[in-house]
Amino acid sequence: MKILVVCGAGASSTFVAQRLRRAASEAGLDWDASAGMEHSVSGSDHDLILIGPHLADRLEAIRLAAPARVAVLPDDVFADRDGTRTLALARSIIADARNTPKGTS
Repeated sequence: MKILVVCGAGASSTFVAQRLRRAASEAGLDWDASAGMEHSVSGSDHDLILIGPHLADRLEAIRLAAPARVAVLPDDVFADRDGTRTLALARSIIADARNTPKGTS
């Protein structure tokens, strides 16, 4: 599973991606989480794109550019110090994606 965490400048998404990667590893998942900016979305090969809450107003535009599922992270994502809540969110989106084709959610 390849996940892209997107924020405005790529700095805060780096922390979220690191925590998510660590939580996934501790859960026995071979997942890759990387950080990027909005322009990183187009043409990416990620399975899931998580965007910072401050980009919620850009959700539809990002979805149009994204080759993968896109979801907004919760407002308190930066308080998720060990990444477990972010991992749970990613897992729920992926589980939902298996049951709902892209473009119908």
